[in-house]
Amino acid sequence: MLQGRVTVGGALSGRDHNAVTKTLSGLLKLIHPSPNEPVPDEDLEWATRLALECRRRVKEQQKRIGTAEFRNTQFSYTLGPDGVEKFVVTPELQSEDQIGRDPLPPGQVWAISPGGQGEGTGLFRLEVTEGPGSGVRILNRPAPAPFAESVRYAEQNLYTRAGEFVGDRNPREHEFSVQLRAFDTPKSGYGLGVAALLALCSALIGKSLEGGQIVVGALNLGGSIDPLYSAVNVVELAMQKGASVVLIPVSARKQLFDLSDDMATRVNVLFYTDARDAFIKAVAD
Repeated sequence: MLQGRVTVGGALSGRDHNAVTKTLSGLLKLIHPSPNEPVPDEDLEWATRLALECRRRVKEQQKRIGTAEFRNTQFSYTLGPDGVEKFVVTPELQSEDQIGRDPLPPGQVWAISPGGQGEGTGLFRLEVTEGPGSGVRILNRPAPAPFAESVRYAEQNLYTRAGEFVGDRNPREHEFSVQLRAFDTPKSGYGLGVAALLALCSALIGKSLEGGQIVVGALNLGGSIDPLYSAVNVVELAMQKGASVVLIPVSARKQLFDLSDDMATRVNVLFYTDARDAFIKAVAD
C-alpha cells in the first residue's frame, strides 16, 4: 500500500484492504492534491488510522451478524519497513477501565494486584516507553513503595536474563520510563513484578502483548514467582473487567478448583511456570 510505506495487518480481508486503500487515497488527495507532492509520514499515518478506523466500524457491525466469518477485527498497520505494528480501535468500543480485545501498544500491559498491606485486589495498567540512555525511571511521584520494589525486581531480572527474554538486545543501553495507572481503590501496585518485566520486554522488542489479557504474579529478585493466595478473587475481578485471558502462576492451579462453572467458561485461565514462560505465552503472534 502506497509504494510499501504502509503495511496493514493480517486481520484485513481482501474487501477490507480495498476499502481502506480507497479511503486512504481519497483522504490524501484532499490534503495533497498534487500527484507530485510528497506526503509526510505524519499525514500518511493520520489518513491510515482514519481509514482503518472507518472500515473497522463496518466490520464490527458485520460481526454482529456473522461472528465466525467476521470475528477478526483487530486492525493494525506498520509505517515503514522498520516500524512498530500499531493497532487501531474505535473510541465507542473502549472503556477506560475495561479490558478490550485489542492488543495494547508495545510496553503496555494490564495487570491485577492480588492485594496486600491492607488492600484488596485491583486492576492496573503499566505503561513503559524506552529510548536511548540507561536505567529505569518511574514517572509516578511519589512512586508507591510496593510498585517501586516490583519494578526494581523486574529490572534486575531483565538485566541478568536478557538473553532469555530479548535475545541479543542489551537492556542496559536503553532508558525505560514506567508509569502505573490504577483503576480501583488499591493504589500501591503491590505484587506486579511479572507484569512489569513483561512490559519492559515488550517495549524493548517493540512488540505488543496479546489483547484481552491480564497478567498476574509477583516476582522476587532471584527470578522465582511468589505464591498467590487469592486466585479466585483475581479471576473474578478479571472477568468483571472484561478480560478474556488471565495469565496466572501454575502454583495457583488447585485454588481454581473452587471457581464457579460460569467463571470457568467465560475466562480462559492460562498458567505459566516462570517469567520467561509467561512472556512467551503473553506476547502476540
